[in-house]
Amino acid sequence: MRSILSISLIVCSLQLSAQSGIEAFYAGNSAYNEGRYQDAIQLYESILDADLHSAELYFNLGNCYYKTNQVAPSIFYYEKALQLDPKDADIQNNLAFAQNMTIDAIDTVPEIGISKVYSSIVESFSYDTWAILAVTLMLLFVLLFLMYYFSVSTNKKRFLFLGSFVSLALSLCVLTFAFQRFDSEKRDNPAIVFAQESEVRSDPNLRSEIVFNLHEGTKIQVLEAYDENWYKIRLSDGKTGWISIEDIKLLNVF
Repeated sequence: MRSILSISLIVCSLQLSAQSGIEAFYAGNSAYNEGRYQDAIQLYESILDADLHSAELYFNLGNCYYKTNQVAPSIFYYEKALQLDPKDADIQNNLAFAQNMTIDAIDTVPEIGISKVYSSIVESFSYDTWAILAVTLMLLFVLLFLMYYFSVSTNKKRFLFLGSFVSLALSLCVLTFAFQRFDSEKRDNPAIVFAQESEVRSDPNLRSEIVFNLHEGTKIQVLEAYDENWYKIRLSDGKTGWISIEDIKLLNVF
């Protein structure tokens, strides 16, 4: 009885939280349309404080910060929106506009040849999709092999054996793509520089050499953490260094 009551209270609490979140969202939209961008930001962020997230919410927050010329937060929230809805053209366009306000011009090291083709294949589907395809092909292999085993026709056995062999080979290839995609998603730990100017050093301490500077809004990849004060980062052009944890915000944290 007590557990049922607890579950009911949790459900009611979630419903009330969702309802208040919807009300705050529409209030934020009204404030935005009236040009009260700071009020809209407060309303939208109150929704985040209630642990409610959506691509639309992050997109609207990005718009508010863009309208108030706050580079890092606008890019940060556009990137968050893009994580939840990566194919949305409006998010992509607004993110591009916001990135034009950044100072750092960092080239991307292009992939060429077979490596580029392989990467494009692996990234064409998510890890879950590749895994489902691998399981489906493996089940097809088992089905075709059983049909081959119990078949009495020579021609049919040849066809079924060839089909089962192809299914097995494809399932192993797809399984490899799934593991590659999983590893890629696991290592992907992007962040946005929030400090107006941040010093990137050769080692995780203030005595080490400054190898380059970064400015607000620049997107980086976090490789590892050290001593709760430093992140080792990599830029899209391959440069690496150590940056203060206080200078950046991780995108994968919801």
